[in-house]
This record gives sequence, structure tokens and C-alpha cells, in this order.
Amino acid sequence: MKPQITVYSTNTCPYCDMMKSFLQQNELAYTEVNVQADAIAAQKLVETTGQMGVPQTNINGQWVLGFDPDRVLELVKA
Repeated sequence: MKPQITVYSTNTCPYCDMMKSFLQQNELAYTEVNVQADAIAAQKLVETTGQMGVPQTNINGQWVLGFDPDRVLELVKA
């Protein structure tokens, strides 16, 4: 079963770029939500996670804050 992955990012976030590159290198398909361009998504993200920082990545309902490749691999293999 393919994991459902959503990356919440901004235009100017180097860690967001690292996360997206990591997912691409590992052939993990993801959806990107740019919270810089989508204020409603940004608000929802803060309400859901209590965090302002990006990237925040949702993998099958589990949150990964920041660029944490080990945690991503743990969740996609679970």
C-alpha cells in the first residue's frame, strides 16, 4: 500500500526543499501544500499541529516536523 504523504511548505524554506528532494530520491509520491500561498491551509495546519514551522509532513495521519528522513522512512515502512 502506498503511503499518503502531504508536505506543507513555503517558497523560501531550504528544509522544505530537502524534504521534497528526499521523497523524490526515495520514489515516494507526495502532495505539496504551499502554506505561504494558502492562508486557510496555513491556519488549519497550526490548529492541527500547534506548530508554525515548516516543513511539516503528514504520512498516513502521522506528523513529521522539520526535515527528519529517519522518521519518514520509519512511517512509510510501518
